[in-house]
Amino acid sequence: MIFDPLVVYIVDDDEGVRVALSRSLSKRGMQVEHFADAQTFLNQVHEDAKGCLILDYGMPGMDGLELQEHLNRRESTIPIIFISGHGGIPESVRATKAGAIDFLEKPFDLTVLIERIQAAFDLGAQMRAEKTRRQMLADKRGLLTEREEQVLQHILTHPSRTSSKEIATALGISPRTVEIHRGRIQQKVGVKTTIELYELFGQMH
Repeated sequence: MIFDPLVVYIVDDDEGVRVALSRSLSKRGMQVEHFADAQTFLNQVHEDAKGCLILDYGMPGMDGLELQEHLNRRESTIPIIFISGHGGIPESVRATKAGAIDFLEKPFDLTVLIERIQAAFDLGAQMRAEKTRRQMLADKRGLLTEREEQVLQHILTHPSRTSSKEIATALGISPRTVEIHRGRIQQKVGVKTTIELYELFGQMH
């Protein structure tokens, strides 16, 4: 079985930094790709690529925070480690609040950066798994009819009132009809009980 390699992506307008980091990380067995500007990275790298992004905060054109915003809008699963020669506390707070793993000021200790990269690899794997799970649940939910979705919504919104009679009263249909819809919902999404339904979709609600 062939696994996609984990890649360290570097985006920095300073060629010297890009080359030095690439050499240092490559010597430690890491696969590295680097880019001189944010737009080129966006154009060439998928938002769910396996690896992490070492991102310069201050760049001409689209800066690091703007690239982070772009990736967040795409629901990217690439963890970001910011590096900066002149970033202050407000910038680092903004970056970490938006999901960055860390904000390292140049010059930084390479050992610290490698530790952050390893943490980023682990986090990226978790993020990709969670995104895949959310997509799977959305796909299953997309199989439901409008009325089945209404029954499911009631179950998720009112977990203490999920008897067929209670759902029927809320939706203005018969308890028998609720039973039929409930059965079809469970069959379509692959569960056997109402409790399993809530456990499956409760966090998405």
